[in-house]
Amino acid sequence: MLKRSAFFVVALLLGPLLAVAQDGNISGPTSSSDAAGYSCDPAKCKLPDCNCASTSPPGGLDPKDVPQFILFTADDAVQSYTLDAVNQFLAHRQNPNGCRPMMTYFTSLNYTNYTLVTDWYVAGNEIADHTMTHVGQPHADEINGNLIALNALAGIPLQSIKGFRAPFLDYSVETLKLLYDAQFTYDSSAVASIPVTDPGTDAYWPYTLDNGMANNCLSVPNTCKGEPKLPGFWEIPMYSFFDNLGVNGPHLMDPWLDNANGASTPNDTATLEYMKNTFTDHYNGNRQPIGLYTHPIHLSRTYPGVNVRNSTVDMINAFLDWAQQQPNVWIVTNEQLLDWVMNPVPLSKLDSVSSLKCTVPQVDASLKICNGMPQNEEGLLSHCGFSDFPFYTCYGCPQVQPSPDNPNPPQQVLDGQNARFRLPANCSTPFWDPIKGECICTSSTCAFVDDSRPVGPNGANLTGGGLGGSFASGTAASSIPTYIPFNGDSHVISAGMTSAVVMSAFGVLLGALGVVGRL
Repeated sequence: MLKRSAFFVVALLLGPLLAVAQDGNISGPTSSSDAAGYSCDPAKCKLPDCNCASTSPPGGLDPKDVPQFILFTADDAVQSYTLDAVNQFLAHRQNPNGCRPMMTYFTSLNYTNYTLVTDWYVAGNEIADHTMTHVGQPHADEINGNLIALNALAGIPLQSIKGFRAPFLDYSVETLKLLYDAQFTYDSSAVASIPVTDPGTDAYWPYTLDNGMANNCLSVPNTCKGEPKLPGFWEIPMYSFFDNLGVNGPHLMDPWLDNANGASTPNDTATLEYMKNTFTDHYNGNRQPIGLYTHPIHLSRTYPGVNVRNSTVDMINAFLDWAQQQPNVWIVTNEQLLDWVMNPVPLSKLDSVSSLKCTVPQVDASLKICNGMPQNEEGLLSHCGFSDFPFYTCYGCPQVQPSPDNPNPPQQVLDGQNARFRLPANCSTPFWDPIKGECICTSSTCAFVDDSRPVGPNGANLTGGGLGGSFASGTAASSIPTYIPFNGDSHVISAGMTSAVVMSAFGVLLGALGVVGRL
């Protein structure tokens, strides 16, 4: 096992990158109605393929008959410590239908453990694109290479990778056009930067770009005023929280790292207050979604050198506990939100929304198959010991480390072994055996079972559930054992990889300097 002291050295070397990764916050409005120059005719732009940018719920629904959605997203590399950081907020929770909330992980591939991406996806979460090497205003090979590598080495079906977020939220018109050409369903890089209580709010429900962008019109050149026109391509705005300074006090990504109300240091109590206030404004208004947009490494309790305050973890859990006590509050992925927006139904018909249900793949726990389910794949993973950063995969190690210009290198095949088979288009990830090259599920009877509870006409006001602890009352959520660390020690880097990880840290430093140079 890699010693903690070595990890600490790596953490110190990674410090500059962690600071860069925090980027994504704003200091004031990024749009205005004049700058937007937006016009859309709802009589011509109709769901499910077209939707005007509007503060009102889709489908003409009354806000009181609409779920309050909380989006939970994470950005950057996927590792055991980032998944543990996410799980400390989600693993113990239930949505109103009894299902564990899922989240969207915008995945960049530098320093990512591919098999954990597979496991996280098979557990029901959404995997989205965040470029291969975490660069703003990326070229096509950064975006498309990420798709190819996630499919080849993590077994994520191409049709399941629907969304994109630009690193540093740094996108351009060209970025949006590249996404459209690559047949993504949505982008989520634009910001809603004006409170919903302001008549000029830009907190729109997700909308298509048939009539151009309506967000970030003051900050992204050549957008808005009807451009770019990308029919059927969706924008899911990122919804800001606002402290007592209102429009001059926005908080976007990792708001718990910010100073509230113009103060000089972070204050968990003040952060909890403005998060509750902003949620209440959404909930009592048009119920536009609200989002917790995280860089999970900043909340990791298992990554040396990251000193997250227990009070901060407790505060975030307390916010979600409080929010889930309100009727009809759902923690969802971007994909789940968009599915509902395309086909909006009132609270009494939420049972008809299949994406909100919890469908579990039925695979015998004793079966030995490398399928993204930890109980099945033990001992079957390939360990790829690259000097830049080692990783595991079910799909065979590549001969060289994937890169934007070579995202799917030829596979290593050791003497006496056979090549692993990549996921085909006609089999679902948890049922594909990459060693035998066969799909173990060939009929509907062996696939998935639905574990959700009814939320129909007589149960539409069900609430979710969480810790039961309270940051405000002093009951420390962090003192309650609430989840099992994701995969435990299954994919910890071996002792022999110490030098490789340390060397990778220097690569991160150089990469971080390169990124800074682009900003």
